[in-house]
Amino acid sequence: MRGWRSTKPDDATLPDAHLLEANRNLRALLEDTSVPAAVRRALDPEFRELEALSDKLKREEVHLAVFGRVGTGKSSLGNALLGQPAFSTSPLHGETRDRQSTPWDAFESGHVVLIDTPGIDELDGEAREQLAREVARRADVLLMVCDGDLTEPEHRALETLAARRRPVLLVLNKTDRYTREERDALLARLEERAAPLIGPGRVIGAAADPRPETVIQVDAEGRETETRRPRAPDVDALRERLWRLLEAEGKTLAALNAALFASELDSRIARRVVEARAELADRLIRKYCLGKGLAVAANPVPVADLLAAAGIDVAMVLHLGQVYGHSLSRREASRLLVTIAAQLAALMGAYWGVNLVSSALKGMSAGLTTVVTGAAQGALAWYATLVTGKAAEGWFARGKSWGPDGPRATVRGILDDLDRDSILRDARTEILALLDRNPDDERRQKETG
Repeated sequence: MRGWRSTKPDDATLPDAHLLEANRNLRALLEDTSVPAAVRRALDPEFRELEALSDKLKREEVHLAVFGRVGTGKSSLGNALLGQPAFSTSPLHGETRDRQSTPWDAFESGHVVLIDTPGIDELDGEAREQLAREVARRADVLLMVCDGDLTEPEHRALETLAARRRPVLLVLNKTDRYTREERDALLARLEERAAPLIGPGRVIGAAADPRPETVIQVDAEGRETETRRPRAPDVDALRERLWRLLEAEGKTLAALNAALFASELDSRIARRVVEARAELADRLIRKYCLGKGLAVAANPVPVADLLAAAGIDVAMVLHLGQVYGHSLSRREASRLLVTIAAQLAALMGAYWGVNLVSSALKGMSAGLTTVVTGAAQGALAWYATLVTGKAAEGWFARGKSWGPDGPRATVRGILDDLDRDSILRDARTEILALLDRNPDDERRQKETG
């Protein structure tokens, strides 16, 4: 029986230490309470995969995954390595319909699991190729099986596997079908094509299920009888290579794989947190745009509506601070609004004149003119709130900082990115629709609702 523990006494505990540290990091990521619940729900499949990876490390398992085109003998190769028919095989193509795994008991310490996967070119292969990518993400060593020169789909699959940054061995199966010269030439060709992707010396020949050999027997009377005799699988070179790899690096590979997956997930969590905060902030800003626009449009008192609008802005800034994990006092929120307003006044001074004129007109108008003028002023308030909210959001997103270019550059960038005319038109339309809504119609709609 062969073991895959290092034979160097000084290094005997190093792989175990790597596994322990990797699992500690996985648990820290799994139990991180700073990940928002919404982000955790959005990444639930990844967190479940992380849990499975943690369990794998606790069991000290090393996973070997086998990939290849339909009919290249992936399952037969797995069975030959295992020394038993653990994986289903069939003369019909596509026998493996889902991922299959079984322990490989050839090692006296640790646990090695061999994983068989569907063919990469089967029907509805996109889903199965996705499954293969998922297996590769958890596998520590990858075997790519072919039975001739690489086809274009096989070469793409090999590129995908190599990108996973795991050890990859390319196995030329069914070598019994070639003459010695053909086999050597084909192995050299595969080495030439695969070495840039997986490194040199990683192409190995095998015959997992060799064709029976023909034996002619001659009896005492000189009569010939032809019989077919099965031949044993020829996987010794591959098995020996895998043993050496697992002995030297098995547990370290498992720990490295876990670390790579955790790092990938950590980056995705960080991106998703940023996206989730941005989505929530956008919804909040638009909610306050509507509230401020209606408050300004519906209030007939010229000064009171502006004061009410200022209070809405303070509430919006405080709420945005909570979204980004920053707690502000009302005084701090007011100072932030003064900074933003100063930049708006400098960059967009005409707005304030229009705003004051609209406010005065609203107090002097009557009937439909009041509604229309109020809606116009409400639309301007909507637009100002949108700019203010996005500027405040940028300040929070940068860790309560305007960055090297200062607040003016932030506000200018927002103004340049927004289609002011479109926003004002849409805001005015929505405000008018809400102002003109008949309360009795609204009540009936709720009752029938």
